[in-house]
Amino acid sequence: MDTPIVDFVKSYAESDFSRLHMPGHKGKGFLGCEKHDITEIDGADVLYSADGIIKKSENNASVLFGTAATFYSTEGSTLCIKAMLSLICKGKEQRPLILAARNVHKAFIYAGALLDFDVKWMYPERADHLCSCILTAEEVEKYILECEKKPDALYITSPDYLGRVWDIEATGNICSRHGIPLLVDNAHGAYFAFTEKNMHPIRLGAAMCCDSAHKTLPVLTGGAYLHISEKAKEFIPFAEECLSLHASTSPSYLIMQSLDLCNAYLSDGYEKKLKKTVTRLSALKNRLTALGLDVKESEPLKLTVSPLSYGYTGRELAGILLKKGIVCEFSDREFTVMMLTPENSADDLEKVYEAFSALRKKAAADPPAYIHLCKGEKQLSLRQAVFAESEVIPISQAEGRICAAPTVSCPPAVPVTVSGELITKQAVETFRACGIEKISVVKVK
Repeated sequence: MDTPIVDFVKSYAESDFSRLHMPGHKGKGFLGCEKHDITEIDGADVLYSADGIIKKSENNASVLFGTAATFYSTEGSTLCIKAMLSLICKGKEQRPLILAARNVHKAFIYAGALLDFDVKWMYPERADHLCSCILTAEEVEKYILECEKKPDALYITSPDYLGRVWDIEATGNICSRHGIPLLVDNAHGAYFAFTEKNMHPIRLGAAMCCDSAHKTLPVLTGGAYLHISEKAKEFIPFAEECLSLHASTSPSYLIMQSLDLCNAYLSDGYEKKLKKTVTRLSALKNRLTALGLDVKESEPLKLTVSPLSYGYTGRELAGILLKKGIVCEFSDREFTVMMLTPENSADDLEKVYEAFSALRKKAAADPPAYIHLCKGEKQLSLRQAVFAESEVIPISQAEGRICAAPTVSCPPAVPVTVSGELITKQAVETFRACGIEKISVVKVK
């Protein structure tokens, strides 16, 4: 597969042109990558009105992922989320309604504040973690039927930070039956299009989805895709406009080159590499389970362990692993999460096994007493709350106040309380459990 962006930049970097244009380093600097860091000069195309080398590269990605159209983002899935929701809102005479699973990334909340749509939140029958909100197709249909008006879109996060995956196909069928576009935050699942059985949301019935290429593919941080399916082709002519609405006018050509090179990487035996890694990781999960560890069911490239029964919190376990040279993706009281890709060696997996096998089992740790996925009573819209006059107060004083800006670190970037909702006692306990000491609340006048 050709790499038009990389080829152009390489040719330019090797030329003797005087760089009388941005960026200011003029191809020289301390990092070593500066000569490949350019801007939208003649021949380099323009990211959000692409008709040259960038469009050729995006078309290559579209073929690989099996989409009607694929668009690049150099600002992560955050930009793609805002663009997807902008496409849904575009042209609506009344305020749009988005039916959404509650474990949204905070980018969704900020999109709601900017676009001023309404949200009806969906919760599973048993909400057991802030990051996870998986519903059955039957539960989804019940929520659809309960809406006062037909939702303009259904929005879900799959896979979530713990590696839990929705039944996208069944959910997509429900959405099709009701004429509702299914939007998927697939930030952690870019590789799903290349698993032995294609797990990608577009393949399984989503109208649009975002993939963070940098999370699971060999792409620089910030590289992401906005995918549009054949069933949602009406959105394609406006996709670049909606991306541009929220994006910088100075996209990173370093990130675009890594997206471009990734196309060649994916087209040249990646499926075999992926299958080998998935097989190795599956074997590791079995070995850890044999040690008595509670290894949770998850997507193929995540290793999610709940060490409470082994006598440790997730954070304690992550600290132990760090001392043994293993850096985890995420940890809280209940879970330690590791993300792997084919770029991890067999030695990496063996190091994980050796670290776990050296753990001394202790008396089981107490399960968390707090509730993670909190329901709140809406007082203001997302827009009203985010743009309201606000103040930052200690969590100890937050109960009964209205949440302004979502307060949460990334990972996991899932708000404990949604902007515009009353902060409950349960939410305060969860904030404390997440190590959050202060929160932005709407100022009382």
